[in-house]
Formats: sequence, C-alpha cells, structure tokens
Amino acid sequence: MQNEQLAYVAVTPYSMRKSRTGGIVGRLISRTGLDLVGGRMFAPGLELTKRYAEAIVTETHPRHRATQELIREYVLKNFTSEKNGHRPRVLFLVFRGPEAVEKIRGTVGHIVHERTSGETIRDTYGDYITDDSGKVTYFEPGVLATFDPKAVEHDLKLWAEFSDSDGGILDRVVPFPANAQVEKTLVLIKPDNFRFPNLRPGGVIEVFSRSGLSIIGFKVHQMSVGQAQEFYGPVLPVLEKKLGPQSGRENWESIVEFMAGRKPSECPPEERGAPGTEKSIAIVYQGVDAVRKIRDVLGPTDPAKAPPGSIRREFGQTIMINAAHASDSRENAKREMGIIRIDENNFKPLIENFYRRS
Repeated sequence: MQNEQLAYVAVTPYSMRKSRTGGIVGRLISRTGLDLVGGRMFAPGLELTKRYAEAIVTETHPRHRATQELIREYVLKNFTSEKNGHRPRVLFLVFRGPEAVEKIRGTVGHIVHERTSGETIRDTYGDYITDDSGKVTYFEPGVLATFDPKAVEHDLKLWAEFSDSDGGILDRVVPFPANAQVEKTLVLIKPDNFRFPNLRPGGVIEVFSRSGLSIIGFKVHQMSVGQAQEFYGPVLPVLEKKLGPQSGRENWESIVEFMAGRKPSECPPEERGAPGTEKSIAIVYQGVDAVRKIRDVLGPTDPAKAPPGSIRREFGQTIMINAAHASDSRENAKREMGIIRIDENNFKPLIENFYRRS
C-alpha cells in the first residue's frame, strides 16, 4: 500500500496502574483508522530503558529539545523504578497504515498542553504542570510515541530486540500477599469488535478494568482454523446434544468460521494451521479470584440475559457475536492459553518482516 508505515504508542506504567488502557486503545483505533497489528507487554530492564532514552533527544530547537529532555528524564525515572512494590509495566502497541506516523501524532497530541479540551490522548490522560516561573513541577505524558519515521524504525527495532528478554507474560511484576490465591485468566476480544475502526475494543478493555485486575499479557492474534477447532472443541458435543448432530455441527462450524474466517469443512487439512483472516486481541489478567471477577464483568453468553453494565449487555449482539470470551476455570485458562500460544512472540517477526520488505 502506498505510503504504508508502522507507528507505535507505548502506554506508560502510570497509565497501566491507573487502568487507562481501554480509553487509550479505543481512542487510538477510532481516531486514526489504523490497523492495530501488534502488541506486547514489557517490564523494561536497565539496558532497554537506557538505550531507548538515549535516542529520544534529537531536536536542536530549544523548546522542542527541552520537551524531549523532559521525556528522556521521565523514561529513565519511571521505566525501571518500583512503585509500591509494582515493577513498571509498559504496553507497546504497533499500528500500520497510510501515513501512520502523522495520524498517531494527531491523536496522541503534544506534551505541552495549550488547551485542555480532551481532544488528544495527552489532553485527557497526561499532565504538564508548571509553577509561576514556568518550571515543570509535575509531568505525566500518558503515552509515549515518536513522530519521525526514521526514529520510529529505530525504536521498533530496539524494542523488538528486547521483546524476549524484557517482554511477554509478566508473571512477577505485581506484588500480592504471600498467602493470596492468585490466578491468571484469558480474555479474547472477539472479531466483531474489529469490523471497522471504532471504540469497541477499547470499550471492552475499559469495562474489564472494573475487575481491579492487572494486565500482564497482550497479543494481537489471528486464530487458525485448527486452533479454533481445538479451542471450541468442548462446545461441539454440547451443541450436538442440544440441537441434534447435524444442526449442532453446523452451529459449531459457524463459531469456528466467526473466530478464524473459515469453516473446518471448507478448509483443507494442510491450511488449518495457517493464521486466520479474523483478528482478536488476547489479554492475560492476573489477580486474586481472577477467573470469577472477569466472568462477572463479562456477563452470560446470551447478551439479552446479561445484566446492565456487563460487557455482553453493552457490546454483544447474539449468543455467538457477544464481544468477548473469558476462561471459565483456572484449568480452561491454562488450556486456552496453550492453544493460542499466548507466550509466542509474534511482535518481533512483525517488525523484522515489515522493514525487510520496505
């Protein structure tokens, strides 16, 4: 595609702790119209933080250079230091599309607020406070991004380099009491939220934030037909018993098609392992009683029976097109994470392949 670029937005540790992720993701997708093609959680180490910070200051104009220096100091201070026992978590999002860098710039906004209208992400989620002399007394950018294509390429390759050592499922970054029954559970934000650029993916994440749990894993995923068959395998006998063998299998095949883009009966065996055509976001939440808390916020399978304020009531349409999936037990969470290979690093090859082509 002509003028197609990659751009990135890094959700800061402060925004992650304050559960502002959903609002930020929704704004980025709906306002830019770009394709969210990658995402990964990071707990940046000293080397990644240092090398990222070193590349920030490039401007010669005094005002712009001062802003970049402020960002550099913010990164050095906030990306590796613990806050109340919490190690910093950074959600790194990658977008693709025509003039992606400029579109991200317009949506993220400038560090220095000239108005507080809420028009940009930094208007809404950032703070830039000065005293009467103009000295900055408090600074929180909300998100970090770079607005020069060459700088974007440098930063993406840098984060890709550290995506195995510093990224993935962040099991040990959020503290819990020694005897706490901590669980991990899987959420899939389903393909019906990605039919066109809109607020829905962010809105779903925003509602899940009411659970009080922490996001420790994030992956943009295209489920293969084979994965969908295995993932929804336990549903098939239930549907066959309820609807009869033929109707039950037809309904089950429709579920697989909804999630992967093709029905198993129409997909040759040699193609069942290929990534599907439908996009999901896979998120791992962690916390005490995580499975139940997420299921409570999600609501029952049928949106018509879901309580007000639940995700399926707010965003669902039918029993199949119901916005999101959440694991119903610790055992199923483990099984489902294995099927979609939640530990897989698809972030690094995405970046390497794009710049190899360009």
